[in-house]
Amino acid sequence: MAHLSARADAAYDNTYHHKLRGRLWRALGGTDYDELHDSGEPPGFVMSNPFPPGDMREGDDRTLLVASHDEELLAHVAADLLEDRELNVGEMPFHVDDVRALAPDVGEPGTRGTLETGTGLLVRIPPWQCEEYEIDHPGGDTAVFWRPEHTTEPLVAQLEANLDKKHRLFAPEYLPGPSDVDGDLFDGYELIKTFAVPVTVTEGQEMTYVLSKWRFEYTVRNDHHRRHLNLALDVGLGERNSLGLGFVNVTDRTRPSETELEGEDAFA
Repeated sequence: MAHLSARADAAYDNTYHHKLRGRLWRALGGTDYDELHDSGEPPGFVMSNPFPPGDMREGDDRTLLVASHDEELLAHVAADLLEDRELNVGEMPFHVDDVRALAPDVGEPGTRGTLETGTGLLVRIPPWQCEEYEIDHPGGDTAVFWRPEHTTEPLVAQLEANLDKKHRLFAPEYLPGPSDVDGDLFDGYELIKTFAVPVTVTEGQEMTYVLSKWRFEYTVRNDHHRRHLNLALDVGLGERNSLGLGFVNVTDRTRPSETELEGEDAFA
């Protein structure tokens, strides 16, 4: 968690993704993680937006969260932010006031809670699956952005398949992935909103993504389910996590011995 302060008055830049990603990759330059940059595989980190969003006055406080399954990767990022405390995210100039470690956890088996996507979730339906879900496809090899009219069925399938891939990349081979166990990742899906935003995917290439924000209800069934949910906290849900898409956090949680929800660090 990085505590930031605005170095000048600034309008909030909702297209911050590419600039913020660039700073994180710069922090990993010259390390063993540098080779992940052009690998085409999920890099194993995800970040929040500088929150709360909104236009800033000089001195205003903001917070940035960076998550990963790999503590060494996070240590490199933290060291870079502390060494060079000037953090410019597009037209938003910040000073890094402090950096500290967090250890979010969905809770032991029996815990009930909510994960919320603070940044947009990118889910695309492959063309070969559109017919299965009765989704109109324009033709060709282009994937279709998930929209509310597609129902949650294809969204749930894509989220699980994506998390399966990350499990294969980042978890020990002998442990079962999300699709290897009985039961769903989440108990319920509450759509907050869908929206479109222009995103610079690579230098000089901008795409408009259709994103969605969600609240996911869960009940931790066992230690495997706990690992899978915590992996989502560490590396994000859906696609393009290194652009900050699919960042999730625990917004409330009830342990088996509790009767009231306890608040968690929230974000926007």
